[in-house]
Amino acid sequence: MTIKSKSRGGALALDILNHGALALVALLFLFPFFWMVSNAVRSNAEVLAIPVRILPNVFEWHNFAAAWTQLPFGRFFLNSLIVSISVTVITVVVSCLSGYAFARLKFPGRDALLMGYLATLMVPGIMLIIPLFLIVNNLGMVNTFQGVILPVAFGTFGSFLLRQFFMSIPTELEEAARIDGASRLRILVSIIVPLSMPAIGLLSLFTFIGQWNNFLWPLIVMTGADNATLPVGLTLFQTQQGTAWNYIMAGATLSMLPGIILAILLQKLIYNSIALNAGMGGR
Repeated sequence: MTIKSKSRGGALALDILNHGALALVALLFLFPFFWMVSNAVRSNAEVLAIPVRILPNVFEWHNFAAAWTQLPFGRFFLNSLIVSISVTVITVVVSCLSGYAFARLKFPGRDALLMGYLATLMVPGIMLIIPLFLIVNNLGMVNTFQGVILPVAFGTFGSFLLRQFFMSIPTELEEAARIDGASRLRILVSIIVPLSMPAIGLLSLFTFIGQWNNFLWPLIVMTGADNATLPVGLTLFQTQQGTAWNYIMAGATLSMLPGIILAILLQKLIYNSIALNAGMGGR
């Protein structure tokens, strides 16, 4: 009994230590978000004041309304939604088609093409900015949504992610559907895609948040406040008279809401994807 009680006590102490370490790491990661919200409800003078205070003297909640109304924030919000949703939809559709082709179709040079496709992941995105802009400019798509959406909607990561997931699905399901006369496209839409919703949900979340936070490409392609996305629009709070840091932080806090909502809606799919990947890795 004494040995058992000591082992239980040691296990309890170890659990407390592990949870304490995890809580500390979580606090370290959450502190930048806390600091952003804290600065969002201060006056601009207090944001720049020294010594720095963790909490503001006066909570100025009206900063959120002021940030929304001082600039066409609603327009920035709508532009970001249009770009992010469009890129996400195109990326998912193209990734499903190409991932299925690489996973199931047998054609000459498939593996070499896949290796070449994956090699593009090694090219830094910043190196493609000038060539992409020249192409967009020659096509007359500067300062258009097409110019912002199309160059970034066809990526390698989604195709590789879904290809790996599709390969884990038993081929017997497809063979049975082929016997019933289903085409490749019908098999993809009716069988493969429903079974792959965890991976598709994860890809959708990553793509949406990545485009929602994308700053450099919209900054280069779009001109004027009417076509600006949220990350670009927030820079308009920087003027010759100074920078309204409290409004920037308030706008940044508001801009996080769609990503948080999407993560909450897709959390079940994300957990299932992690569980499935862990299960496949353990086999």
